[in-house]
Amino acid sequence: MSERMSAREAIAAVATAFEELEVVDGDFPQDGPLAWSGYGTSRARATERTGEKESVICGLATVEGRPCVLLSFEFGFLGGSLGQRTGDRLEAAYEMARERRLPLVSLIATGGSRMQEGMLALTQLQRVARQSTLLREAGLPQIAVLRDPTTGGGWATLGAGADVILALPGAQIGFAGSRVRPADADPAAYGAQGQLAAGQVDAIVRTQDLRTVLAGWLTLLAGAGHFGPAPVPAPFGESGLPADGWEAVTRARSPERPRAESYLDAYFPHRQALSGDRCGGVDPGMLCGFGLHRGIAYAYAAQTGTATTPAGYRTAARLIRLADRLGIPVLTLVDTPGAANDAAAERAGQGAAIADAFAALASARVPVTTLVIGEGGSGGALALTSPDRTWVTADSYFSVIAPELAAAILKRPESEVRSTASQLRLRPQDLVELGVARGVLGA
Repeated sequence: MSERMSAREAIAAVATAFEELEVVDGDFPQDGPLAWSGYGTSRARATERTGEKESVICGLATVEGRPCVLLSFEFGFLGGSLGQRTGDRLEAAYEMARERRLPLVSLIATGGSRMQEGMLALTQLQRVARQSTLLREAGLPQIAVLRDPTTGGGWATLGAGADVILALPGAQIGFAGSRVRPADADPAAYGAQGQLAAGQVDAIVRTQDLRTVLAGWLTLLAGAGHFGPAPVPAPFGESGLPADGWEAVTRARSPERPRAESYLDAYFPHRQALSGDRCGGVDPGMLCGFGLHRGIAYAYAAQTGTATTPAGYRTAARLIRLADRLGIPVLTLVDTPGAANDAAAERAGQGAAIADAFAALASARVPVTTLVIGEGGSGGALALTSPDRTWVTADSYFSVIAPELAAAILKRPESEVRSTASQLRLRPQDLVELGVARGVLGA
């Protein structure tokens, strides 16, 4: 189990300055809207125990020089549950974020909706969802930090609805709390590590590192709106153009060729990763996130040379849509033999996932820059490729199909694979001549 901090301890762990927003409470019956016997007494005891009037605190904060609106749940106040007055405070925090054009950071620890207020408590989730939608429409980021526990409607709105989701080690996370889930349920599925593996969380961050990580995210996501395209990364693989198509293929498949990690490390002195498709999957062969290049924030989606799975395409689509909403240009690095074509990929919706990636890129209003750094395997590579700002390295290729498969389909012998590769005109220089790429880097 994760360490349980109070709301103010959580604020102190991340904020270098905090000014609380005072919310004026309206009339509220002693025992609440349902006249729940003893509810007023329970609230009074919760206030005496925690010093808080409600289960959430919100206000203006600074995180290592980066301003934001910060809200923090007090689990000691009726389990951090959401009632009508909680909804008032959450709505006020969202409104302040929109008015001041600031990111919203939520430090969540909640058991869900407050039973003593019945359906009126449950409908607070609709208020939160509406405010979250308005914040997205305003082009402002939301970052959630999942403390222990984050369950019920708080997870399904403030938590899972955020753009970036961080979790503390050992935190209990899930729609079903510990007392309402099946007795034989796997407890690992409801923990931070399990949710990270299932693509629901971007990273697990230790409490002592949380301020630095949050400051990094606020630096990358706040103050966006720079619409200049991402500069093309410098190549540092093999130079010189391949003589024929098969040489282009073998050079692109070489294990010595630089991979996406090398390009990203050289391009971004500081970057933060997004992980997971929010649908139960993670593809380690698709690296997504945001980074600073020459002081300017860019988003990146980079293939690492493996066959891309549905989770990879969905993660890339999520990244591109978020970057587009925040006004952050996108850089994609293409390097895959193609989309994963096994039965598991088909069952996971490979076609729909590729279509989603194509749609996200096609609808992006921000410029997208692509560098093909290795294999460009058919539609699985094209789904991440800019239609008008694509460059290729000298040790790459791009093809409608792998030459071996083309030869097999055409019923050609293995001896004709090399000539088939040249017929496909997949070399870097061919791609420029065909108008598919703007230029060859490292030629």
